[in-house]
Amino acid sequence: MRVTKSWDDILFQIIVTIFLLGILAIVVVPLWRVFISSVTPLNYLDPKTFGLWLAPWKWSVEAYKQLLSHPSFIRATINSTIITVGGTLINMLLTVPFAYALSNRSLPGRRFFITLVMIPFLFSAGLIPTYLVVQKFGLIDSYWAVILPGGINIYNTLVMKSFFEGLPEELKEVARLDGANELQVLIYVILPLSLPILLTIALFYAVGHWNEFFNAILYLNDAKLQPLPVLLRNILLAANINEYVEYDAFSSASVQAIKAASVFLTMLPMVIIYPLIQRYFTKGTLLGGVKE
Repeated sequence: MRVTKSWDDILFQIIVTIFLLGILAIVVVPLWRVFISSVTPLNYLDPKTFGLWLAPWKWSVEAYKQLLSHPSFIRATINSTIITVGGTLINMLLTVPFAYALSNRSLPGRRFFITLVMIPFLFSAGLIPTYLVVQKFGLIDSYWAVILPGGINIYNTLVMKSFFEGLPEELKEVARLDGANELQVLIYVILPLSLPILLTIALFYAVGHWNEFFNAILYLNDAKLQPLPVLLRNILLAANINEYVEYDAFSSASVQAIKAASVFLTMLPMVIIYPLIQRYFTKGTLLGGVKE
């Protein structure tokens, strides 16, 4: 049976399509602009020229070569990778059992614990108390300083808790009747059914760690431990770029190209990861919508 669309439906689809194309342009145009600036050779054309918005007539990867061969950039990339991978693993190891415990309706005092969790979600302790706690534990100038304070994100925990509550209770009961304890129920029953929410929450945590900036400046005084966002900020604000990248008068890359290349390389990993997890992203966020 053929369904005929009304003019209202067609007009609505046209408006939605135009709106989404506008959002896409807002995202893609600056990204493409940064990439074009990073591959434009020195003294070729003014990067502000309109003709370079599409593509330059000549291409140069000299800016990327200088960045990728410099010890500071390599060290910052390693630091960001350690913080992102290690931090995300710790986040998931803490968030998953915590969310599962809160989702268990037979948990004694469940309402009390949920209320207890909501207090720090609504009221923050503040910057100075947090810094003093990190300092007292001796975490300053270590990766733990930017990983442990955000070990559990309350919002992510509540989203995951709601997802677990939406799973069939009968599956859990059958596993318990077969002699499984709560840890076994979580590992062998809940987790295999929770791939969308696990990947979604892991992505939230990974993006947060990869973009770690303020806490890194606050707690990491040693330049050898600073991640990419901090190095990127230093490169963009540097009066003398030689402090971060070996640059000389004979270089075929402009300072502007090196700065653009550093921006592009810093955001590239997340740009690659997002499409890989996209098919789980919508399902995970929808099914994990906070509900009480």
